[in-house]
Amino acid sequence: MRFDIISLFPQMFDALDFGIPGRAQKKDLLKLCCWNPRDYTSDAHRTVDDRPYGGGPGMVMMYQPLADTLSAIRAQQGHAPVVCLSPQGRRLDQKMAQRFAQQTNMVLLCGRYEGIDERFIQHFVDEEVSIGDYVLSGGELPAMTLIDAVTRMLPQALGDAESAEQDSFMNGLLDCPHYTRPEIVADSAVPPVLLGGHHEKIARWRLQQALRRTQKRRLDLLQHRQLSELEQELLNDQSTAD
Repeated sequence: MRFDIISLFPQMFDALDFGIPGRAQKKDLLKLCCWNPRDYTSDAHRTVDDRPYGGGPGMVMMYQPLADTLSAIRAQQGHAPVVCLSPQGRRLDQKMAQRFAQQTNMVLLCGRYEGIDERFIQHFVDEEVSIGDYVLSGGELPAMTLIDAVTRMLPQALGDAESAEQDSFMNGLLDCPHYTRPEIVADSAVPPVLLGGHHEKIARWRLQQALRRTQKRRLDLLQHRQLSELEQELLNDQSTAD
């Protein structure tokens, strides 16, 4: 999968040379190409922003440098969905990451300053995406978040194919607790069910823990979920120790 990233600070994406995105790039599963709008300006100062009409603080990213940058991308790669990382966008979630992972290439637009000339968004942006209800200095960190989430969905990106399937939110629930050696730490022991080797009981325990954790920490997820008979039974069962 290829991401063409429009950013005034392309060097920030060097952070994705590490971890799973880094390994995916080495395997040629993921390609990141950064485009700086300053390279598509015509004045000596390489101006990409100006004061907003109507007054007010801050600056606004100008239409033309962004349009010329996108034109250069399309001349090389053809048309691809354009996603703008923006507080006005729909919240990024696992289903969205899975949907984006079906694409072969995407353009990510990283805003800066007070925002982007609305005419560019109207003319070229297919979707606006947010990573949360707070304000950041720019769209680079949200873009990296999106790339990392999508990369995990790519076939062969993870060392264990089941890792992504067992991630939080893949089935609409938070993840269950995990434990590793030693068996006892600070007088706290691993739950006995995980030591018995009974795969069906382990699977049942993990689902129950995921349901309980979701109920406690993210009740909103359960309120939008149609529970199966087994899930409802596990939530109601108070006999099983955590």
